[in-house]
Amino acid sequence: MKYGFIKTAAATPHVKPANPSVNAIEIIKLIKKANVCGVELLVFPELCITGYTCGELFLSDIIIHSVTDALDQICKATLNKKAIIFVGSPIWYKGKLYSCAIVFQNGKILGIVPKTALPSYSEFYEPRYFIPSKDSSDYINLCGQNVPFGTDIIFVAKNNENVKIAAEICEDMFVISPPSNRHAQAGASVIVNLSASNELIGKSEYRKTLIKSQSGRLLAGYVYTSAGSGESVSDIIFSGHRIIAENGKILAESKLFETGLTICEIDTCRLAYERRRLNVFKISSTNSNYHIVEFTFDNTGTKLVRHISPLPFIPNDLKSVPSRAELILQMQSRALAERLKFTGLDAVIGVSGGLDSCLSLLVTLRSYEILNRNKKNIIAITMPGPGTSIQTIENVSKLSKALEIQIRKIPINKMLKNHLKNIKHIGNKDIAYENAQARERTQILMDIANIERGLVIGTSDLSESALGWCTYNGDHMSMYAINSSIPKTLIKYIISYESKRVEKYKKALISVLETEISPELLPSEKGKISQKTEDIIGPFELHDFFLYYTLRFGQAPDKTLMLATKAFKDKYSKEEIKKYLKVFIKRFFANQFKRNCMPDGVKVGTISLSPRGDWRMATESNADEWLNSIK
Repeated sequence: MKYGFIKTAAATPHVKPANPSVNAIEIIKLIKKANVCGVELLVFPELCITGYTCGELFLSDIIIHSVTDALDQICKATLNKKAIIFVGSPIWYKGKLYSCAIVFQNGKILGIVPKTALPSYSEFYEPRYFIPSKDSSDYINLCGQNVPFGTDIIFVAKNNENVKIAAEICEDMFVISPPSNRHAQAGASVIVNLSASNELIGKSEYRKTLIKSQSGRLLAGYVYTSAGSGESVSDIIFSGHRIIAENGKILAESKLFETGLTICEIDTCRLAYERRRLNVFKISSTNSNYHIVEFTFDNTGTKLVRHISPLPFIPNDLKSVPSRAELILQMQSRALAERLKFTGLDAVIGVSGGLDSCLSLLVTLRSYEILNRNKKNIIAITMPGPGTSIQTIENVSKLSKALEIQIRKIPINKMLKNHLKNIKHIGNKDIAYENAQARERTQILMDIANIERGLVIGTSDLSESALGWCTYNGDHMSMYAINSSIPKTLIKYIISYESKRVEKYKKALISVLETEISPELLPSEKGKISQKTEDIIGPFELHDFFLYYTLRFGQAPDKTLMLATKAFKDKYSKEEIKKYLKVFIKRFFANQFKRNCMPDGVKVGTISLSPRGDWRMATESNADEWLNSIK
């Protein structure tokens, strides 16, 4: 596929133990179905050619010969199919039997990977029939082809350097040092696991935990498929569990006891970026003995089935939002408590009645609770000006009552008028007019902090920092920027959580949530907000989407545009998304100078723009290459 995606399928056929010819037919049916779906990597279970539960019949001459015929059938069926296909089968090699993954593509057998760890505990007795893999690699003749045989084989797409696939088999994943560890160290970006793991109470969750963990540790894709229906149930049962994971996240999972295909895309470009970004991940020079087998990877692309959330900063499972919101509030408030404790100062905070200052105020209250300080000592100030609306004035009043704090009122109209007169401003409602208000408010907060031994708490958020949607040395500046790594879309969910957690806060916080986002720097129209941020720079949900994929994964704008078009297909046209993506790129590059001198602020998520921590960028960086990618 395009953009480094590889359409992957984990397959579970219905098998008949000891009947390779029938099993081959079932496998071929799924190969054809996967081809129609545009699958590029297809993985079948361990020993699915024969069935895992053949017992002593594995040693039979009948099985040995019929397996070869079945593999020949499957090999021919892969002709003109684009997928690289892994099928589990027993293989005789120099008089011994191995449990193997046979790898096919387009009428050829690319390689054979034998199993390393053979369990002989509880219900398992594989060493009775099979022997573990050899350390050295060799060649074997199979279906008239001379094929590499060994554990240390990586299948590399010759037309896409990020697609590198290696295999391990069932128990290999459960041992202390899985083969996939060294596969990843040798460069493999996707691990496939052909399994025959029987089902037990609690085992599916344990299995899923291992797969998530291994894919995360290896910064890899992980495709797992297990034996299912048709296997003998004399003593055990198989569920056909299928899982596709990527870097610690489950992308797709089958229900238990279902045959068929589980399909999703693995983003190999994203994995490559993560490996570049984390300098502790290193390709080991000791793995130079790996056998590299090249195959052709299809780069034309099919329809993306992978779920793309329009709100990447919000958990997909909304049930987990409260726990996420609580953790963020704990991190913010404990960080602020430490700073207040160290300085011995009280909090000074400007309260506008909007989202950002509301969150900062809630965090400040929690920090005072942690320090056992009287919340009446919080120095909260509202500074209405020409653009202040009736709605935000009411919000401030409601917050004061609900939170049981005193909010001082210091109007800035006269100060602003005098200031503009003194600097000989000609009276236009221009950028100087707007920024003068933001700087006037910041000056008031800073001066009061000096008078009353206070620490000015910042309100500006991550989204505003990315876009430069803040006044330099105005709301851009504070003594502790508590919201600096919280994006606008997430702030709404956090405030919503607090409104449900504390009943007496509910009405006031809902009122804040229902207020349109505005800097309120242009005169209001009959008390109503006249300056709406999202009308000027575009929807924050789009900008947060662009921010997430640009910073978290170093993604090119054309790929981000494609993903956003899918995520927002029912809300914005492609042209609208493209328009605002250009706005994001231009503003992000143009405003690094503001980020270079942003104040301290605790990092709570994977993305931060702190110049001391996560983000260093030349102020003069040019955006042309990024803009050209979406022309």
